[in-house]
Amino acid sequence: MAESEPPLVVLGAVTAPFGIKGWVKLRSDTDPADRLLEYPDLRMLHRGTWSLCRIEASGHSGGRVTAKFAGVEDRDGAAALVGAQLGVPRAALPAQGPREHYRADLIGYRVVDGTGRELGSVDHFVDTPAHPLMVVRGRGEWLIPAVPRHLRRVDPEARQVVVDWDDEPRG
Repeated sequence: MAESEPPLVVLGAVTAPFGIKGWVKLRSDTDPADRLLEYPDLRMLHRGTWSLCRIEASGHSGGRVTAKFAGVEDRDGAAALVGAQLGVPRAALPAQGPREHYRADLIGYRVVDGTGRELGSVDHFVDTPAHPLMVVRGRGEWLIPAVPRHLRRVDPEARQVVVDWDDEPRG
């Protein structure tokens, strides 16, 4: 990505080859998951370089989004893309409503509980069948459900998330 290009927000990744004709399975961080396929300016970070990518066809398998990228014709080509990230320029994202935040924006935010006790910072998110988990690392590791009951307030100016969480860290 050239320096003059806008910053990109990662919205998913290639997770596995799918079949023998160049198809891949995708992890989508969009809601709904198919929204990832709707961006005409989708970019792929592969081997350290961002480039425009074009989806020729898409589908679903086992609850996952699948796609066929232009120029990828066989399983070996698809396998070479595993781990590649998919993103779009921030300007391409829909406007956020009140109390809505992009996960990518929360990475690195300090996390404190309702009493002000610092738990650590947001490291990443993990999708589970029930709900996404916010992984917080500091003195330990917390897996906090990323749902309104536990996420009380996000303060972008302070780069802080206040959570309703009193469990001990994992591990």
